[in-house]
Amino acid sequence: MQRKRTALFFLLLMTGTGSVFAQSAQMAVTMMRLWKDSLQVAGRPAHWAYDQGVVLEGFAGLWKNTGDAKYFRYIQKGMDHFVDKEGNIATYKQEDFNIDNIKNGRSLLLLYKVTNDEKYHLAAAHLMDQLRKQPRTNDGGFWHKKRYPYQMWLDGLYMGEPFYAEYAALFHEDKAFDDITRQFVLMEQHARDANTGLLYHGWDESRQQRWANKTTGRSPNFWGRAMGWYGMALADALEFYPANHPGRDSLLQILKRTATAIQKYQDPASGCWYQVLDKPKGKGNYLEASASCMFVYTLAKAVRLGYLPATYLPVAEKGFKGITKQFVRPATEGGVNLEGTVSVAGLGGDPYRDGSYEYYLSEKVVENDPKGVGAYMMAANELDMAAIPKTGKGLTISVDNYFNNEWRKDAGGQQSSWHYVWSEMDNGGYSLWGHIFHNKGVRTNMLSEAPTAASLAHTNIFLMVDPDTEKETSKPNYMNAKDAEEIYNWVKKGGVLVIMQNDSGNAEIKRFNTLTERFGMHFNEDSKNHVTGTQFEQGALYIPAGNAVFPNTKKVYIKELSTINVSSPATAVYSNKGDVIMAVAKIGKGTVFAVGDPWFYNEYLDGRRLSPEFENYQAATDLADWLIKQAKH
Repeated sequence: MQRKRTALFFLLLMTGTGSVFAQSAQMAVTMMRLWKDSLQVAGRPAHWAYDQGVVLEGFAGLWKNTGDAKYFRYIQKGMDHFVDKEGNIATYKQEDFNIDNIKNGRSLLLLYKVTNDEKYHLAAAHLMDQLRKQPRTNDGGFWHKKRYPYQMWLDGLYMGEPFYAEYAALFHEDKAFDDITRQFVLMEQHARDANTGLLYHGWDESRQQRWANKTTGRSPNFWGRAMGWYGMALADALEFYPANHPGRDSLLQILKRTATAIQKYQDPASGCWYQVLDKPKGKGNYLEASASCMFVYTLAKAVRLGYLPATYLPVAEKGFKGITKQFVRPATEGGVNLEGTVSVAGLGGDPYRDGSYEYYLSEKVVENDPKGVGAYMMAANELDMAAIPKTGKGLTISVDNYFNNEWRKDAGGQQSSWHYVWSEMDNGGYSLWGHIFHNKGVRTNMLSEAPTAASLAHTNIFLMVDPDTEKETSKPNYMNAKDAEEIYNWVKKGGVLVIMQNDSGNAEIKRFNTLTERFGMHFNEDSKNHVTGTQFEQGALYIPAGNAVFPNTKKVYIKELSTINVSSPATAVYSNKGDVIMAVAKIGKGTVFAVGDPWFYNEYLDGRRLSPEFENYQAATDLADWLIKQAKH
């Protein structure tokens, strides 16, 4: 019986027919059991270490994919173990100039974007200050550590550059991308082998290290995880590059060369990769988990974001099936264990590591090493996203930024649009709903000009939220008959319009009804479903079985909403206590959906505020599916 259960468990993991994102979630169960507060490595007290940051990347992806707050809280608890209210980081020493210590900065930036808590910004700024002062080679490459002078390691690109790029994008330090590009270009120039396409683990500008080739400065072997770090660094840093920055193309070309080498050295039998990449038949060489996970993540993410052609996805899928078969085992206490990760590998130091083939095979191979675990979760997140049917491929959803047009100073001190926009990760943003659309292949866009046939021409789904009052915007763009006519004609020709109003006092309703009444929907300028404090049950609404728009949702939360009076051609799609809460209308070839609340902003999708029985994340997924179907008709 146990054997049958184990076989079924792995069938679900490998085929993806279990619950959504089960693969990463199973690993999370193990992590939260083994490391309840913060990582304790090899029995030592917890200290600021990059291992933790790799694990937390896996948790961040799982949180975005599920809206389950326990994953976010795990990240926050782990960072709060070290960061005080002034942003000081316990056990961190800038004077070591250890680039490994930069890695966890990405978790700090996530926490800052979501919570707006200044302590995370201050802590991240400490790490950024280290990068500004980091010792460099003569041509500008970061030393790996102060105690490893004139050395660049592949590991360091992952530890430093994705954080550097994300920080630069958030705080508008655009010149930083010149420097980030330089780090990748220099590493490839100094470490890439033209015959194999692989990069050597390290490079010593001084040629003084015993491991360094006296002519080239390169270390003697191609270590799997080192290449894995480098590949992940490219995929992660590219995500934050300005579209028109010349360095973006440089990194894309490096990524393509790296991907070619990764595919070339994939073991054809297992789908995994070896500890020393180019010596599969070498005595004692073995398939290694962390490198295999990192390569899968790199390829799958790069395909998802369009950096690599789709032909690389089968390579990643084959790799992940191999990882599941080779390294993943059910844990007795629940969750899974990841076997087969080499605990560490480096160059120099004391005792001295000479970079020889024999050295790389001498380090311990362990279970549930955080570097392997984090990379496994990241790879699983990507493969799970890839498995979601891309029903919305070719479609674009645009959020209105004309009738709802609020501005504030952003983290970098610049005026930027906010409140119900895709890029915003704090409470009032739509970043998680945007993530749901992206997972289904839909592009997200923002429409900042008045609606016309031309401005709406490339939009399939138009999301209009919370039209401004003078309280929110000094000179609001109010709805008028001309704009209403443009939108009506766009819907009639096949557009899908989503209206998410607000309650009386929080949005302009009277003029906006000029538009909605064209579709048989009149918002009542009222405010229903009031909630006192945290008595969230007062905002509960129950979706009956068989609802055409929300077939997988039972219980949702909406507070302070405007109800709707409907007339032909509109019909109620959900009512509560005699009030119409949601309505739908078919106009020509198009469709309109309306509700009297912005509803799917992050505060009520990310799980941090609501208890788990509220299914707003599922409702957002259901509505995305329904809108895609309407747009495809």
